[in-house]
Amino acid sequence: MATSDLIARFIQEALDAADGIAELQRSTLADRFHCVPSQINYVISTRFSPEHGYLVESRRGGGGYIRISRVRSVPEQLIMHTINAAGSDLDLQTAAAFISNAVESGALDTQSAGLILAAIGNQALRPLPPEQRGAVRASILKQMLLETLSENY
Repeated sequence: MATSDLIARFIQEALDAADGIAELQRSTLADRFHCVPSQINYVISTRFSPEHGYLVESRRGGGGYIRISRVRSVPEQLIMHTINAAGSDLDLQTAAAFISNAVESGALDTQSAGLILAAIGNQALRPLPPEQRGAVRASILKQMLLETLSENY
């Protein structure tokens, strides 16, 4: 198993044991896994980001910490959080992570998720110039999520 996977599993277990909030020290984790602190940063930024349903607070320096909180909210709040976090330009990988998180939390059903992914996918946006796809993807995602709110809530 790769070091990044071991670090992510350790953090996930810490979150599970602490009811969704873990406070960790970057240097302690780096020592534990015999890696550089930047690898800890990489794991946190790629696997414990807002699009994956986490909030991360960090304080650097002596006695610094990383506090990771699992976002638990009602479906309407998660959908609104996703809409606000999406921004004005969105790559497909980040959009897919948002959708996956919404499905895992129960805010979206798999059929709706599949339709949204098809609408924002590279095949659907192929007629657009590549530099415009991110903006159109973000706009479509937001509109479709807003529509799920008006239908379900």
